[in-house]
Amino acid sequence: MQMNDSRLIAAPPAVVWAALLNPEVLKAAVPGCEELTGSVAEGYEAAVVQKVGPVKARFTGLVTFADIVEGQSLTLQGEGKGGAAGFAKGEAKVALEPATLEDGTDGTKLTYTVDAKVGGKLAQLGSRIIDGFARKMADEFFSRFADAVEGPKDAPEAEAEAPAEGEAPKKGWFKRMLGSE
Repeated sequence: MQMNDSRLIAAPPAVVWAALLNPEVLKAAVPGCEELTGSVAEGYEAAVVQKVGPVKARFTGLVTFADIVEGQSLTLQGEGKGGAAGFAKGEAKVALEPATLEDGTDGTKLTYTVDAKVGGKLAQLGSRIIDGFARKMADEFFSRFADAVEGPKDAPEAEAEAPAEGEAPKKGWFKRMLGSE
């Protein structure tokens, strides 16, 4: 199954690039991600819990980076096993380019192409369920990714502060951490 789309993100390409390589941002963006450890050079080991149709499984696998063109593009390759549920395998080619947002500010156009395959019980669910699930996952990932980088729209300053000890990071925490706001 293949799909592609693009997103406008209200942050400069350098900030978006740094976020793509940051394990905390990736963990926050991947729906159902319980663990993400490793590095860009060695790859990230991940554990993700997802429900696809009637099948719920915990997938463990490895995500690696390839074809890295600093600040411009990369390919994420991943493979996960979900026990009796089967496996998922795929890659996402991601490209960044400077863009001007509707309000005239500088931003980034993030374009992605995803190619995914599933096997085992998951493959038996049928292509309509799998395709719909994959599109939903990609959309949710890039929405959560953009939220982590951009922050909430029209949020009061009080909400934009760093989270207290033990709290989950608020949206936009990555961009603030880099001092890009």
